[in-house]
Amino acid sequence: MTEFPAGVQARTVRVLVAGQVLAGLGQGATLSIGAVLASQVSGSEAWAGAAATLSTLGSAAVAIPLARLAQRFGRRPALTIGALTAAIGSIVTLVATGLGWFPLLLAGFALLGVGAAVGLQARFAATDVAEPSRRGRDLSIVVWSTTVGAIVGPNLFEPGVALADLFHLPALTGSFVIAVAAQLLAAAVYLVALRPDPLTVSRSMPVLPPPVAEPGTVSRQSTLVFAIAALAISHVVMVSVMSMTPVHLIAQGASLTIVGFTISLHVAGMFGLSPLFGWASDRLGRIATILMGQLLFVVAILVLALGGGNNAAVTVGLVLLGLGWSASTIGASALVSDLVTGAARVRMQGRSDMIMNFAGAGGGALAGPVLALVGYAGLAWAVGVLVIGVILAASLVGRRLRVA
Repeated sequence: MTEFPAGVQARTVRVLVAGQVLAGLGQGATLSIGAVLASQVSGSEAWAGAAATLSTLGSAAVAIPLARLAQRFGRRPALTIGALTAAIGSIVTLVATGLGWFPLLLAGFALLGVGAAVGLQARFAATDVAEPSRRGRDLSIVVWSTTVGAIVGPNLFEPGVALADLFHLPALTGSFVIAVAAQLLAAAVYLVALRPDPLTVSRSMPVLPPPVAEPGTVSRQSTLVFAIAALAISHVVMVSVMSMTPVHLIAQGASLTIVGFTISLHVAGMFGLSPLFGWASDRLGRIATILMGQLLFVVAILVLALGGGNNAAVTVGLVLLGLGWSASTIGASALVSDLVTGAARVRMQGRSDMIMNFAGAGGGALAGPVLALVGYAGLAWAVGVLVIGVILAASLVGRRLRVA
């Protein structure tokens, strides 16, 4: 029977949670006003989505380089360098705003996206030395810790204004001072406390065969393709609908307060129940948890498509959308970690994060034209087709694995 270093794993999860809370504060404090800065510096509201788009692309672009860095030197230097890069992104964004130079601002947003890539790698770092029966739970705890920054970060706007006044910085840039401090602290936590390095420890452990099918078979390869596709498509569904919801709500007369409240509840849905879905993926199975997420998507789409004219219904639909994303992402991420062993695991994790982020960026970019052509309900029905595809594929994969 293989021995898993429980003490190392418990410490690893605690350190990753601390780093994620700090990094989340930095991201929440900055990206919440990124759209405003993009509009102001560019001089056009057409560029309001640049913050989200560039940060997503930045996250996708560094997913594989960060994975290669971890594969060669370990998780500790990879996470530390990623957090430091995000801190540099905050500084670049602050300088670009002061100079009024929009191209430099876009570069700052892209560097800020590295922080999101660090968060994605951190969830996989939680599985390096985890027992297979608790892999989903440990992964989900690290995902859950993002809730703190996601909720608290946007509320640091007022302290950020006070900091901007104190240091005589351009208006709205004080949040980036908070972000620099939070991201530097996160880097320090990873550098000092993530010892021993979980990835290094995992290399000294026996390599177990994947619990799903036999290594090298078509079944294992196709299941891996499904897991990555489920990650990517779930991200497309969530980003496409979420990014267009503020536009839809404002168009039908909702106040900015209602829009902010709706998005906050959506983010809470994305992360708040992560441990529950982690438990489900360990106890009920990865495929069952992915299906659970897709069924939550189905309910969300029905609520949004049929009740899109009612602000309360949209809020309920967005919460369900966040819950569906959470269950699907945790189940699929744990499945990717199950299916690949040894040195190839980190490389495949990086590829899955890259594909997931590029898919999300593409979904966000296409959502606008789709909304203009067929409206909010039409957008919901359109992503529903993708959800049906994942449900059919999950059912097929689950049946094949039961037969095997």
